[in-house]
Amino acid sequence: MQRQSADIPGASPEHTNQGKPAKAWLWPLIGFTIGYLALVAVVRNQYYQLMLTLVPVWATLGISWNILSGYSGLVSFGHAAFFGLGAYTLTILFVSFGITPWIGIFGAGAVGALAGLVIGYPTFRLRGHYFALSMLAYPLALLYVFEWLGYQEVSLPMRRDAPAAYMQFSDNRVYTLIALAMMIAALLVSLRIERSRFGMSLLAIKQNEIAAEAAGIDTFSWKLKAIVVSGMIAGAIGGFYAVVLLVVTPPSVFGMLTSAQALIMALFGGVGAAWGPVIGAAVLIPLTEILHAELGDKLPGIQGVVLGVSIILIILFAPEGILWKVRDMLRRRRGTDDRTTSAGPRLAPPDVGTSAVPARAGPRADAPVMLEVQGLSKSYGGLKAVQNVSFVVREGEILGIIGPNGAGKTTLFNLLNGITRADVGKVRFAGQDIFGLSANSICRLGIGRTFQVVRPFPRLTVLENVVIGAFVATRSDDEAYVQARKALVRVGMEGDADLLAGGLTTKQLRLLELARALAGDPKLLLLDETLAGLGSDAVEDMLGVIRRVAADGTTIVIIEHTMHAMVRLADRFVVLDHGTVLAEGAPEAVTRDPGVIEAYLGKKWSAHARA
Repeated sequence: MQRQSADIPGASPEHTNQGKPAKAWLWPLIGFTIGYLALVAVVRNQYYQLMLTLVPVWATLGISWNILSGYSGLVSFGHAAFFGLGAYTLTILFVSFGITPWIGIFGAGAVGALAGLVIGYPTFRLRGHYFALSMLAYPLALLYVFEWLGYQEVSLPMRRDAPAAYMQFSDNRVYTLIALAMMIAALLVSLRIERSRFGMSLLAIKQNEIAAEAAGIDTFSWKLKAIVVSGMIAGAIGGFYAVVLLVVTPPSVFGMLTSAQALIMALFGGVGAAWGPVIGAAVLIPLTEILHAELGDKLPGIQGVVLGVSIILIILFAPEGILWKVRDMLRRRRGTDDRTTSAGPRLAPPDVGTSAVPARAGPRADAPVMLEVQGLSKSYGGLKAVQNVSFVVREGEILGIIGPNGAGKTTLFNLLNGITRADVGKVRFAGQDIFGLSANSICRLGIGRTFQVVRPFPRLTVLENVVIGAFVATRSDDEAYVQARKALVRVGMEGDADLLAGGLTTKQLRLLELARALAGDPKLLLLDETLAGLGSDAVEDMLGVIRRVAADGTTIVIIEHTMHAMVRLADRFVVLDHGTVLAEGAPEAVTRDPGVIEAYLGKKWSAHARA
C-alpha cells in the first residue's frame, strides 16, 4: 500500500522543513514524557518499577536497530553484538579500573561506535540475506569469546560509601528516569536523522540503491555512518543495562533473544519510524514480563513465545507495524487514502513541446571534447557485451546511441557512469580520467543518468525524489529543495511535486527521473531510452524537454529506439551491434548506411530512406 509522504520517515513536509513547522514532533515527545513520568511517580511495586525501566531500555535498542535497518533496509540480526560489547565495556571499566558507570556509559557508546565501524566496513560488501546472516554471526562469536576469556558471570561491586556516584540507588525509579532520558536522547537523534539528508539518503538506498548511487549518494559511506551511530546507541544502552542487571553474563547480553528484541520492537511498532520501537516496547515488554511473572514457572520460555506470536501476527495483519497500520486506517476514515490521492487524475504538465524551443544549430566543429572513450570493453564470461568501443562527445552535442536489442547500449552507459567496471579501456570526462571511479564519484564530477527501466524512490514524493538528486550539487538541505524545485520547473512537473512517485504515470516517471538527474546540475546527461513506453503526444513533450535542456547548455548522450524521433533530435549517431561500433556520423548518413540498415533498421526503413 502506498502512503502519504507525511507518514514516511524523512519524507514529509514536516521532515523536510517545507510545510509543517519543524517542531511539530515536539508535542508528542513532551506528552509522552509527562505521561511516563506520571506513571513512574505512582508505581510503587518494585517489579513494575523494573518493568518501567526495561521499556525505555529495549525501546532504545530498537531505535538503534531502526537507524540502521529501518531506514536503510539492511536487516540486522546482530545488534546484540553492540549491546553486549557496551555492557561488558562498562562492567570491566567499573570492576577492573573503578571507573564510575556515569563515565562508563560513554565508554560503552564509544566501543559500540567503533564496533559498528569495524563490523560495517567488511559486512557492507554483502547484500540481502547474506548481510543479515553475517550480522547474526557477530554476537554468537562474541558470546563464545567472552566465555573463553573467563567472563561467564561478572558482578558489579556495591559502593556503599558513595552509591550515587557509581549509579547505585535505593529508589529504583531513578533507574527508570535515567533509562527514559537515554531513550529520549536516542529518539531525538533518530528524529534528527529523519529530517536531514542523512535519513533521506538512507531511504533512497533502501528503495533503490543503484539509483541512489547514480544520483551521487555515497551509499557505502552513509551506511557506514548509520551503523556507527546505531552501534553507539546500542552500546550505551547496553552499558546501562549492565547497571540494571548487576550481574552480566554472555547469554544475557549477546544471546539471540537480545538481537531478536531489537528487531521485534521496531517491526511491531513501525519499522522506519522513530516512534515505532517506542510503541513496540511499550506494548510488548509489559506483556511479556507480566506473563513471565505469572506463568514462567508453568510455561518456561513464555517470553520468547509471546514475541514470536506477536511478530507473526504483525506480519500477517500489519506488515509495516502498528503505527503505519493505524495511520492508514485513520486516513481511509478521513477519505484521504494515498491510493486515491496519489494515483488520481492530475492536470497535465505545462506545454513543453517543441514549439517554444529555438532551433538547434548543433555544436561547433571546434567545440571542446566533453567525453572521450577509447577501447572500452566488458565481458561476462564468454559474452563480450562491449568490445573496443571508442567515440568522443563534444560540448553542447546531442549524441544518439542506437542499435538492436542486446547491442550493449545500456552496458555502455553502466560503464560510463561507474555502475559497472570495465575490463579495459580509457574514459576521460572534461579532461579527467574517470575510469574505475564509483557511480557516485562520477555523478559528483558532473555526469547525470536516467535508466531504461525507471528507478524512482516510490515511497517518496516527486519533490523528495528530485531533492535526493540535488544533494550532490548543494551544501544545505534548504538549498537542495530550491534546486529540486527549479529542476521540476525545467521538466514541467512543478504541479506534481507532492505526488507519491509510486502512483505516477509512465510519462511522469520519465520526467521525474530526468528532473532528478538535472537537479545534480550535470554537465553531461546520459538518457537511457527516455521515450520508451510513451505515446506520440508524450514523445513530443519529452523531445521538447530534452531540447530545452540542451539549449541550456547541457551535453546529452541518449539511447533510443524511436528512430523517427531520434533523427530529429540527435546531432550525430553512434551505432552499436554485438558490442562493437558499427557506424558513426550524421543521422542522414548513418540511416542510409547499408550495414546499419541490415543490422538494425530493416527493410521498412530502407524503403523509407529511398523515398
